[in-house]
Amino acid sequence: MTTVSTRTANEITGLSAAELAAKIADRELSSVQVTQAHLDRIAEIDGELGAFLHVGADEALAAARAADATIAAGEAPSALTGVPIALKDVFTTVDAPTTCGSKMLENWTAPYDATLTTRLRAAGIPILGKTNMDEFAMGSSTENSAYQVTRNPWDTDRIPGGSGGGSAAALASYQAPLAIGTDTGGSIRQPAAVTATVGVKPTYGTVSRYGLVACASSLDQGGPCGRTVLDTALLHEVIAGFDPRDSTSIDVPIGDVVGAARAGATGDLTGVRVGVVKQLQGEGYQPGVLESFEKACEVLRAQGATIVEVDCPHFEYALGAYYLILPSEVSSNLARFDAMRYGLRVGDDGSHSADEVMALSRAAGFGPEVKRRIMIGTYALSSGYYDAYYGQAQKVRTLIARDFAAAFESVDVLVSPTTPQTAFKLGEKVDDPLSMYLFDLCTLPVNLAGNAAMSVPSGLSSADGLPVGLQIMAPALADDRLYRVGAAYEAARGPIEG
Repeated sequence: MTTVSTRTANEITGLSAAELAAKIADRELSSVQVTQAHLDRIAEIDGELGAFLHVGADEALAAARAADATIAAGEAPSALTGVPIALKDVFTTVDAPTTCGSKMLENWTAPYDATLTTRLRAAGIPILGKTNMDEFAMGSSTENSAYQVTRNPWDTDRIPGGSGGGSAAALASYQAPLAIGTDTGGSIRQPAAVTATVGVKPTYGTVSRYGLVACASSLDQGGPCGRTVLDTALLHEVIAGFDPRDSTSIDVPIGDVVGAARAGATGDLTGVRVGVVKQLQGEGYQPGVLESFEKACEVLRAQGATIVEVDCPHFEYALGAYYLILPSEVSSNLARFDAMRYGLRVGDDGSHSADEVMALSRAAGFGPEVKRRIMIGTYALSSGYYDAYYGQAQKVRTLIARDFAAAFESVDVLVSPTTPQTAFKLGEKVDDPLSMYLFDLCTLPVNLAGNAAMSVPSGLSSADGLPVGLQIMAPALADDRLYRVGAAYEAARGPIEG
């Protein structure tokens, strides 16, 4: 087995993905060395943090050896060839279990790779393993996983965000230089905010959902996570693109995200119009979060951006609309877990009918939050209530999309805090679902409209010293704007030290 010294391993894991890619391409480091260093880091600290559900050391090292061979032959398939990644356990993989954080899929291995998985492999990116998540991506704290709790590397008594807390924690603790998440209502951006990492929710339909186990099909979107804006852009470039196997895939380019990130790093935002969303600040927001946001706006102004306040009046209804649309789609999507074809099967001893086996399996396999959302969604879709609940929520969704469209007529991007508060303590909101849902207040409108958004670290809250995120929102298919503004802000902000 290839090993690296502890000092060398720490030096390697401390590098950005872009720096690692350059060193691997120049053959200063091998992909095997880089991958082994991160596997060593996982073995050293993940027992305390719980970021990974599955680590595929043999598979990752085999992919690293293949990446080194392509580089030696002068045939590297991407700008990230040889740089390893952590994959949220909601994308199918033929060589590792896909559990979605649920007992319903315990030890299940898919017969096919997700398109996103395929693109990572084709780009020569070794997959370190599968990261922990709230069950079927339903949650805001990664406490709803059926297997383990993930802890925030900044304070292990606090949540790392959700549902993609495992990917964010892996990045923040230097167990992986890159990660993949999914964003249904903020599950990439919210964990990024509370762990001081970068997370992007791409325009809906620009990253394939084929092989992404569905939570809410009209909202789910896979996306890139990193520790820098450039790293995230490089990964975004790899995973984006049309997929004929995904009926929601859009055959339209998203713009040069990597070029935008490099251009933004110069720090010049002259001519860029930035809208501050009036509805996404104020009462209920932690003072330290608002202070950080105001400072971020001043930084953008100092870089030449014009800052104006924007009114999006229907954003205040986003929470209610989202928690009718999402459970309704959950109710439909999770009906496939019926114990008849795959997954958990309880009571199959010959003494129970098929209906009884199905009921017993779903009762045992789904956790409390999943059951809650299935019941809400089933009720909202039931005869006599569909128009009053689901139908009305879809109308609100249209109004929110119109608010965005109107705003983008006068500004290039919108900004807000990513979360109203910093990371709360583990267990603090488990018995208070509404309080938990409110943690996603700022991120929900983007998913309802299908636009693109990024969370970039904006420092530490003066109230508790924990990370705060700046959310940048762009029109659909204008993902490159996120990277220009995000990289410019990142360059001016400087390093975050805690």
